Parts: sequence; C-alpha cells; structure tokens
Amino acid sequence: MTGGFDSVLNGCRLLPVLTVPSEAMAGPLADALAVGGARCAEVTFRTPGAERVLKEMAAHGGLAVGAGTVLTPEQAERAVAAGARFVVSPGFDKEVVAKCRELGVPVVPGIATATELMRALRAGLDTVKLFPAEPLGGLRTLRALAAPFPGMRFVPTGGIDASHLAGYPSPSRSPADCHSSLSVRVRTRR
Repeated sequence: MTGGFDSVLNGCRLLPVLTVPSEAMAGPLADALAVGGARCAEVTFRTPGAERVLKEMAAHGGLAVGAGTVLTPEQAERAVAAGARFVVSPGFDKEVVAKCRELGVPVVPGIATATELMRALRAGLDTVKLFPAEPLGGLRTLRALAAPFPGMRFVPTGGIDASHLAGYPSPSRSPADCHSSLSVRVRTRR
C-alpha cells in the first residue's frame, strides 16, 4: 500500500516531523511551512491535542499532512478521520498496517533490523522508516540494510539534524532511495 506514499509526498524529499504543543499554532505553522516551500509534514501523536493539530494543518490544503508516532489501529483510524494522508509508526505492527490498508492510506512502519525489514516486505510494504536512524549508526546502517533489499525505500528518522542531513541519499544517489526527515519540536515564544 505504501506505493502511494511517494505519490502523496509528490516529490517531497524532506519530511518535517512536528510535535506541536497547541492547536492554536497549527494554522500559522502550516502557513509558514507552505510559504517556506514545504509540501508535506508529519504531525506526531505525542501531545493531547495532536489530532486537532493534524485536522487544522490538513485543512490548510497546501500541505500533504500525515500522522506520526501512531502506535495502535485506533490511533490510525482517528488520524485518518482528522485528515491524515499517510501514517507513520515507530515500529512494525501488523495490526496498524492492516488498519491503514483497510482505510486506504499509505503506512510507513519503523524498522531497526533486517528481520523487521523482512517482515515489512512479507506484508507487501515497499517503504519503511529507519528508526532511530542516527543512534543505530546512521548512513552506515542505512547502506547496510539497503544493500540486500534494493527495492526498499527508506525514511530515516531519529537523531538527524542539519549536520547529518546532507549525507543522506536522494533517489539519484545509491545505495538507498530515501526521504529524509527532520524532527522539530514546535515551541511558543516567551
């Protein structure tokens, strides 16, 4: 089902992963991202208002907004009802994958090992989240996992900051085709 992930992202190579503490920040943040050239964003389900933030950002229209840190099928259902166009999970959970398929939305589960990657392949997925990328060895781990799985696409996430970002491959740079993500915790100004 994740073959649709690339079409949802529509060429977006950098996926901002956002933890937004307040629904009031969602509209201005969506505006700022769109003005800055972003075409996509992932809203993590780590705050009590995440569902409302996702709904507000999805209503913006200028961004393909998805839900991240989705841990259960129920969260996936709520995320899609709020407007998520894709779902990202920190690990591979077959029930979350099944729910996303049922809902018709691309799902990108997290993996950290070749065994988990093989489970994702058996489930018919072609895109996974390498998580947590940098603590697992970053580019070295990405290249090692990509070598025996040439058809797999990766979304490396976790510990990637501006100093690491340039080294992650783009589709034209083998050995791995990937979308890189950059985690951002949104804070209010004081």
